[in-house]
Amino acid sequence: MTGRMRLNPFSGIVARMALRATLGAALLLVATPARAQQTETEEMARRAKVLSQLPHNAAKRIFGTAPGPAPLAARAIGSFARGCLAGATALPVDGETWQVMRLSRNRMWGHPQLIALVERLARRAPKEAGWPGLLVGDISQPRGGPMLTGHASHQIGLDADLWLTPMPARRLSREERETMSATNIVRPDWMDVDPAAYTPAHLALIRLAAREKAVARIFVNPAIKVALCRDAGTDRAWLSKVRPMWGHNYHFHIRIACPAGDASCVDQPLPADEDGCGVELQDWLKKQYAAMNRPKPPPGTQGKPKPPPKPWTLDDLPDECRAIAVAK
Repeated sequence: MTGRMRLNPFSGIVARMALRATLGAALLLVATPARAQQTETEEMARRAKVLSQLPHNAAKRIFGTAPGPAPLAARAIGSFARGCLAGATALPVDGETWQVMRLSRNRMWGHPQLIALVERLARRAPKEAGWPGLLVGDISQPRGGPMLTGHASHQIGLDADLWLTPMPARRLSREERETMSATNIVRPDWMDVDPAAYTPAHLALIRLAAREKAVARIFVNPAIKVALCRDAGTDRAWLSKVRPMWGHNYHFHIRIACPAGDASCVDQPLPADEDGCGVELQDWLKKQYAAMNRPKPPPGTQGKPKPPPKPWTLDDLPDECRAIAVAK
């Protein structure tokens, strides 16, 4: 696995589109920080509403309802926020040191290299981080692509959400996996972690993940980055991979680089070598605080709501995604 940038004819366009999608999703997460904790009943209601409004050729419908993977060689295609996935592997719902949550979403699929990394991290966590095991949230849909609900990214099987809640010392029931909430470790003012929820093991787990060579990025809430910067000590090289992002107060998000040989996969530039604990972090905190504390406009002054964006079709995804959508 390498972290070098791969270029292709549509990489610049994809990068700009991905940035817009990511920023839009981030603003949505600021407004609804607990959204990822929705139960199966709430999630299914949201999906039904989305499907009732989508045209038949919407990419979200095509990829969001695919029950299984494309039976092809494993490939990540396109960008993290505009692409698809061939040859996906499912993370087993139970491992000795992990359990998959929200099974009804069918988002435990990923590129085999990512699935191998999650399993390896889960095995290492108890001994090396004092973390009993991983509760694994969303990875990708069976064929990647745009999701019916939630994430703008997670489209090419190289992203995974790991809950900031330690795995309990027992197997959770199906109902518990659908209704249990992850732990919000951010303080109510969104400027630092909650000392009643944050522990040294949180830092140890995130540091362990960041030290994995395959990991290119880790996203955490800006308030969590504050704690990591403060508590990291003199060994700070790993902090450059950990970047602040709105939301991510219940889980942290790991991302691996494009697998070697996947020519259609569009990587991000590598993070800067510095630890990201200075001006960049302060700017994120200010923006998050302003967004969370923005005064509500008086009733009747909101103006007309903007029309929703036109749903993507297969024409909006890399050409290879057509074959992934119909593969049998």
